[in-house]
Amino acid sequence: MKKHHHIKLYLDIDGVLLTTKNTKPKDFSKSFIKFTTANFDCYWLTTHCKGDASTAIKYLSNYFPLVYLNMLKKIKPTNWDTLKTEAIDFESNYFWIDDNPMEAEQKILKEKNNGYLIIVNKNDSLILVKEKLQEILKRR
Repeated sequence: MKKHHHIKLYLDIDGVLLTTKNTKPKDFSKSFIKFTTANFDCYWLTTHCKGDASTAIKYLSNYFPLVYLNMLKKIKPTNWDTLKTEAIDFESNYFWIDDNPMEAEQKILKEKNNGYLIIVNKNDSLILVKEKLQEILKRR
């Protein structure tokens, strides 16, 4: 698969990489981390990172071994106040992966109509999200 580093990927942590109850890495999170950090220009879009990626890494260090933390260190910080959409570069090609985007955020995305929002339900496997991303990339 060719690299798509010109495509930005905005990534939440809780409910996406980690479970929301009895917090632990979600199934297939390690292969998902490897795939996304190798194929996209990744950005944190999470309450665990507001301008400083080290806070996200520190939080995730409780759940992932060093080899995956080193991959996660490639993910850049974002900064936003109220809505996560404040941090999205709408001039770029992007994906946003989140478990619970606010209605106001979804409305903004619909108005912009230029990216992909992938909502991860608590029961969704990251392997399905990875396959969805691969399928979209093949069409580009």
